Amino acid sequence: MNPIVLIPARLASTRLPDKALADIHGAPMIVHVLRRAQEADIGAVAVATDTPAIADVVRAAGGVAVMTGAHHQSGSDRIAEALGTLDPDRRHDVIVNVQGDLPSIAPHAIRASLVPMHDATVDLATLVAEIHDEADRTATQVVKMVGSETAPGRFRCLYFTRATAPWGEGPLWHHIGLYAWRRTALERFVALPPSPLELREKLEQLRALEAGMRIDAIAVDDVPLGVDTPADLDKARRLLAGRRP
Repeated sequence: MNPIVLIPARLASTRLPDKALADIHGAPMIVHVLRRAQEADIGAVAVATDTPAIADVVRAAGGVAVMTGAHHQSGSDRIAEALGTLDPDRRHDVIVNVQGDLPSIAPHAIRASLVPMHDATVDLATLVAEIHDEADRTATQVVKMVGSETAPGRFRCLYFTRATAPWGEGPLWHHIGLYAWRRTALERFVALPPSPLELREKLEQLRALEAGMRIDAIAVDDVPLGVDTPADLDKARRLLAGRRP
């Protein structure tokens, strides 16, 4: 494999305006995400954005930024455009999509997403963590992965839902929105229209399942903090105290 890590980032956030540029210990949040991706040490890293201010801070931090259109509806669409700009010769065959609002993502979790990609039948891979908080079992903002365990800590994903599933005794798995895409699968995915279950659950990955793509998941110990609100930002500042920006 010759992977590349792409981080989609924009400023259009309703609950926390300009969150990609929010200061965390002297550096914008997007720079912290950039550092975690670089620390994963799996290949080239770039930020895909439609905002010159984001590109400026990434470049000032020594990172690579590529400008994309402002029309994209998802991070997958944005990284697909960026990939074509950065790699027209198709040297990179696996693309790891790390969301730009995960400043506490562990580098080893980013690396773990590549494990299923050694299997040629896997189109894309993602991460899950076991749910231990009782409130998270029923919370609609906590997306659950329903899958068959094919090896310890590895699953073939059958469905994703905001409901509490599967029913009955046993663990529930919190889906973490980080993806490793086979390049051909990403290109196919962004060319497809939104699927019925995707629209109903408001979960983009269901488009891939409805199109017959295989998604595998790797279990990690913790769910990284996604920064969506001022309270999340305060928590991120506490979590990242002492970390290199």
